[in-house]
Amino acid sequence: MDGNTGAARFLPERLDLEALREAAARCEGCGLYRAATRTVFGEGPRRAAFMLVGEEPGDQEDRQGHPFVGPAGRVLDRGLQEAGIERDSVYLTNAVKHFSFTPRGKRRIHQKPTAAEIDACRPWLDAELAVVRPRVVVVLGATAARALLGREFRVTRRRGEPVPLGDALAVATVHPSAVLRAPDRDDAYEGFLADLRAAAGAA
Repeated sequence: MDGNTGAARFLPERLDLEALREAAARCEGCGLYRAATRTVFGEGPRRAAFMLVGEEPGDQEDRQGHPFVGPAGRVLDRGLQEAGIERDSVYLTNAVKHFSFTPRGKRRIHQKPTAAEIDACRPWLDAELAVVRPRVVVVLGATAARALLGREFRVTRRRGEPVPLGDALAVATVHPSAVLRAPDRDDAYEGFLADLRAAAGAA
């Protein structure tokens, strides 16, 4: 982690969403803050029935400062609507709060965060869970599953299956960006939607 000790030392004394967001904006718990435009913290109501946890901000999220505003966010919006989950009533966040990328000309190519970066950012996610106290946590993709459910958890084997996560239930599915990359996008979307409906039923 480039000699840093993770996010824990940046946590505020008062654990509420406003204080957490302000503190996270100054986080240097891993090296990702150096190249990213900003910290992209979670957004949504303080008490939300659902918390959706993705991997990390993408290019558009990093530029705009909000989670799930890029192409994957549009897939997510559609899925939530069709599953009967109001996006305005969910808390959206990521396991890692800074965009990890490799420059390629003028483009910034997404790079999967390392295990050390995921672990460094975990205190923010733990704090969000403690404040929001969701009934259901929708785990979007392998990185979020690694952060919340452990390195042995496999989304491909257990997707759509409610599993205990503290006082909540977790339902894992693919990240909506995986739907966009799938050879058969319609089939991938239907599987994603089935998992969101399972999450809706678990609430």
